[in-house]
Parts: sequence; structure tokens; C-alpha cells
Amino acid sequence: MAHEFDPGYCSQPFQDLVRDYPGDDVYPTKDFRTEWGPVFHRGRLDGTARVLILGQDPAQHETIARRILVGEAGQRIQGFLARLGIDRSYVMVNTFLYSVYGQGGGSRHRNDKSIAKYRNRWIDAIVSSNSIDAVIALGQLADGGWLTYTQTPVGAEFSGTYVHITHPTEPEGSSRRDRSKYKAAMAAMLKNWNSALRTLKPAIKRPDRVTDLRLYGTQLSSDDDVEIPELDLPAGSPAWMRSLKNWAMRTGKDSVVKRATITVTIPSQFRPKK
Repeated sequence: MAHEFDPGYCSQPFQDLVRDYPGDDVYPTKDFRTEWGPVFHRGRLDGTARVLILGQDPAQHETIARRILVGEAGQRIQGFLARLGIDRSYVMVNTFLYSVYGQGGGSRHRNDKSIAKYRNRWIDAIVSSNSIDAVIALGQLADGGWLTYTQTPVGAEFSGTYVHITHPTEPEGSSRRDRSKYKAAMAAMLKNWNSALRTLKPAIKRPDRVTDLRLYGTQLSSDDDVEIPELDLPAGSPAWMRSLKNWAMRTGKDSVVKRATITVTIPSQFRPKK
């Protein structure tokens, strides 16, 4: 059986970008988990991307898989892209190269020029080597990152469509396990996403497949989360790393231990049968 895989950073300018990334001199350890290393991207770096996704920061799943947006947020966005007929012609980068630590860590650095400088190099590389029809920012920090980019010489010339949508896991974050608040927040998010779909559908000139526009309801259904494609992960990545099951959690008795510990559990259906 042949397996697809992401070949990695095998061409310029991406080779130089991953050689020359900022560390804790730019990302202070009180606000970012720099000890886990940077996570750079997910998707096509070969010139075939038509959609650029700008996310926020890598979490525990991304830290282990070494690609961004592979957890719940990524699976929801994979489903969002599928409604536009985009199954592989996308590339994703984050506002922050490292996982945000603590309340307000990201917000404190939303206008950090050193962070923006490296992020803008990535976006420059992507928009200059791909025919990007649309840019989608996930959440307020990503929106701020894109607006900062548009103030650069290359960014000011971008003529594609831009939308800022509600972050995919905002309902969980804002509801704090209150079921009624969660349902209201989810309905509001999907209404926002439907508006974005209407804007994006005519803007994407060459989708991977032609599909009729299908809007969301008021709540996510079982088929709205889409598994991460094998093509998006490094060679040899096990299937459970891109599955719809939760397989990574930060664990520990206190914040210090939890910061240093990610517990990985292979979902039961991927374990050897007795």
C-alpha cells in the first residue's frame, strides 16, 4: 500500500525559513512554550495552494505531530474547506510559532514587531510562490496578524479575497462547559462561517472539485469534522495522529508539571487486536 506524505522543507525559501527561526529571544518563555520547539505549517509548499489559512498557535496535538491545526480546530477547518471544494490546495501557518502559555500570553504579543517580521517572511514566501485566491484568518489574533502583513510592501499588493472567521474552538473556550452557552456560541460561530462561505465560494477560481455551496446548520453534525489528510503529515506518521479521536493531553499535578508533560494515548481502534 502506497502512502502519501508531506516531503517537508525541501525547497527555498522554506529551507532558509526553518533554519533561521526565532527562539526565546523573541518568544519569551513566560508567555510561550518554547521548550517544545516551533511548529511551522501544514499543507502545500509546492506552489499548488489556492487558500491560505492563518491560525493562532500550536497546541499539544500539533506539538507531537509537528504540523499545525491537526487537532479539533484543524478537523473543523478541514470540513470548512471541503465545503469550498478544497481538499488539498491549501497551506496553513500560525500567528505564533510556539504554543501560547498562560492567560493573555498571545494578546500581549499581538503587536510584537519581531514576531511579525518572521511571520511575514513566511506569508511572503507563500503568496509569492502560489496563486492564492483567498486568505482565511481564524480568530482575532490571526486577523491582527494578517492586517499587520497588509501594511508591508508585498502584503499591500495582495488582491485576493480575505475573510476573518470565528476561531473553530471559540464555543468551547467561551462557554466554560455551560451547555446552553455552548449551543448559543456554536450557532453564532456557524452563522459567521456561513457568511464567510458565501464570500469565499465565488472567489476560489480553481477548487480541487466543483461542489454546490452547502451551508452549516445551527450545530455541528457528525460529518462536519474531517480527518486530516495523510498527505499533510511527515512520512511514516501513524493514522491515529490524523484521526478524529483526541489522543494528546497536557497532564500533571500542577502548572509546572503540566507545562512539561504531554500524555499521548493511541485510540483503542488503532491498537493491535488480541
